[in-house]
Formats: sequence, C-alpha cells, structure tokens
Amino acid sequence: MGDVRPQTVDWPTATANPSFSEARKVWTRIGLMSFGGPAGQIAMMHKVLVDQKRWLDEGTFLLALNFCTLLPGPEAMQLATYAGWRLHGTRGGLTAGVLFVAPGAATILAISILYANFGNVPVVSAVFEGIKAAVLAIVVEALIRIAGRSLKGRVDWLIAAASFVAIFLFKIPFPLIVLAAAVVGFWRTMASGNWTTVPTREAPPVAIASTLRTVALWLAIWLLPLAAVALIFGFDHVLTRLALFFSKLAVVTFGGAYAVLAYMAQDVVETYGWLKPGEMLDGLGLAETTPGPLILVTEFVGYLAAARHGGGSALLFGVLGAVVTLWATFAPCFLFVFAGAPYVEWLKSAPRLKSALSAITAAVVGVIFNLSLWFALHVFFWERSEVGIGPLRLDVPSFASLDLTAAGLALLAALMLFVFRFGIAATLGVSALVSLLLALVT
Repeated sequence: MGDVRPQTVDWPTATANPSFSEARKVWTRIGLMSFGGPAGQIAMMHKVLVDQKRWLDEGTFLLALNFCTLLPGPEAMQLATYAGWRLHGTRGGLTAGVLFVAPGAATILAISILYANFGNVPVVSAVFEGIKAAVLAIVVEALIRIAGRSLKGRVDWLIAAASFVAIFLFKIPFPLIVLAAAVVGFWRTMASGNWTTVPTREAPPVAIASTLRTVALWLAIWLLPLAAVALIFGFDHVLTRLALFFSKLAVVTFGGAYAVLAYMAQDVVETYGWLKPGEMLDGLGLAETTPGPLILVTEFVGYLAAARHGGGSALLFGVLGAVVTLWATFAPCFLFVFAGAPYVEWLKSAPRLKSALSAITAAVVGVIFNLSLWFALHVFFWERSEVGIGPLRLDVPSFASLDLTAAGLALLAALMLFVFRFGIAATLGVSALVSLLLALVT
C-alpha cells in the first residue's frame, strides 16, 4: 500500500515516539474537537501534536501544512493524515484521517436525518454556536503562537503580510501565492552568494515505481466502488450523479473547502435542483459549526438529494447518498497524501530548498490569518457582502448584524484560555453549555 516509513530523514529536533494505541486515542480526541473549519482545526492539531504531545516539531508541522494546503481537498484532514503517516506509516495515516472525519460525518448524518424530517433544530444549533465562538479564541491563540515561532525576521513578516493582502484583498489563489513565496526564497538564497555551493540530495528516498503503485492502488480504492454504484443503479440515477459530481469536485478543490463552496452551492441548487437555496445555506451553517472538515456539507447534500430522488425508502437512499458522497470526497485525499508524503520528507532534507520552504512557511502564516479573519466575520456577523474597489475584493460585514451573544461567548472563551488557562475541552464544553442556556431562556 505504499507504506514507506520516513526512516531516512534526520529531523532537526527529537520528538516523542507514541505507540499506535496511544496515537489512536489522540486522533479520536482531535476528531471530536475539530471544530471551526481549517483555522480552528489547524490550531487544534498544533496545540496537541506540537505543544502538548511533542510528536511533531514546529518545522515538521509547518512543512506538512505547506504540503497539505497545496493539495486539492480539505487541508486539515490531510494534515492529520500526513501526521499519522509520519508516526505509523500507512495504517497511521488511515487511522488519523478516518478518525478526523468520522465524528463530524456521524453528526452531519444524524442532523441530516432530523433536518429531512423536521427542518432545522434550534437546540442543536445553539450548542454548536457556542462551540464556534469558543473555537475563534483557540484560533487566535494558535495564530499568535505559530507566527511567533515561524516568522524569524523582517523579511518573513513582510512575506506573511503580502500573502494575507494577496488572498484577502485580491482573492489570489493560494498556489500562486506559494509559488511567489518560493521564488522570493530562492532569490534570497541566490543573493547570498552561497547557493551554488550548497549540496543537494541526489534522488528522493522513494522509487518512482513505488509511487506509481501507490497511485494505482488508491485510484482503484477510490473509483471502483463508485463504478459499482453506477453499474448497480444505472448511470442516470442520483447516486451515480452524486458520485461523479463530488469526484470532480475532489480534484479541483484547491485551497480547501472555501475555494469551492460557492461553485458547489450554485450547481447543487440551480443545475441539479437537489436543494433549495435556503436549505443549502442551512447545510453550510451546520458544517461550519459541527466537528470535522467544512467540506462535510457535501454529506448533507448527498443525503437530501438521494432521500428525495432515490426512488425508494428515503432513509435508506439518504444514507446511501451520504456514504457515496463521503467516499467520493475523501478517498482521493488518501491518494494525494500517501503518494506525496515521502517526497515532502525528502524536500525537508534538501538544503537548497531551505530558504524557499522558509518563505512558503511565512506565506502560510498569512493564509492562516486570512482564514482566521474569515472565520471571525462569520462568527460575529449574520450578514456580510463582498465589495469590489477596482481589483480589490473586500469582505465587509453589516455592523447592524453584529451577534452580541457570539461576541460575548468568544470573550468568555478568551478569558478561559488566556487568563484562567482552561484546556480546550473545558473551554468548548462551557461555551456550548452557556450558549444552550441562553437559547433556552430567551
């Protein structure tokens, strides 16, 4: 299965060596607490894997984040998969990736069933609103910590600032930002006059044949079950159309879920007619406030589409639609990570690329800041709009739509984290409970 363990790379700092059983428990806990979209999830993993457990050093974590953000698909889930692979090979990556997604997938499935039968459930929404506000404080804490450790000089800060401006104001795709940062990093090395004398690794530690076997295996794992769905139900059935639609999305979702949600929502509502506009917005809200990747909104779409158009039992076809959608969305993630992970290890040990990777890391800090600000706008304001000023595209909130409850809950969470030093689980739990109580008494 392409199980190439990263044994040939000397890491700059020693890290712990957890047992597989211990790691599985931690992946389960991370999956249960993975709220807040990419920003919150990256913050959560950084706190647990780097600060608390010390299973990854800072450089390894940021390099992995660089790699995963360049891949199509949910970067946080792929980051978990990569970290699991680094610790315990393919089975570790599978375990980490599945456990990162499973709690959110189970939650979305349960809520989809309730939604299909009863509409939106206010009590559930209130609990998740409290969690979402708390995650914002966790995101801010992680952003401060990551920036402090990875931005070492004025040039790094300038790269991070330029990255933020490019993606927040000009909506420049992240791969272009990374390319520009790499060019700047190489230029800095060349300008130093030492670049021609730096030795490089002659070849990657993985044979091309091994990579091709990994790609072939995971292509089969991804596509053969979906082909079976088409053969069993027919090529015009809603399950087959879901498989094809979300498989296409899986390979174009560069920059994470945020980059493709608008396109997906438009096709789901206007082209296929699977959901109404208000239902699509409800699905996005559920995915933002439940654990797991934001792209889990695809499961909500798959359930409702198949339940309504499957031609049989709504519950049975709804569950099948959810499963097909999850498979089409997440199976490719394992393909991308397992095929590329050994080369990431090699890149870290190639000295000539050190300056370029440092510049890319600084750019990623700017992108995380963008994700954090995007998340804050969605937590604090009910209404937002995009304003165009020449080439600029600015997300502007409606200040009249300020959610005072969310602001108060975020402040409470910040006090718990920064002043009283509460743990993540306690902070999330208290925020959820306070939000629920407020909803019940108002």
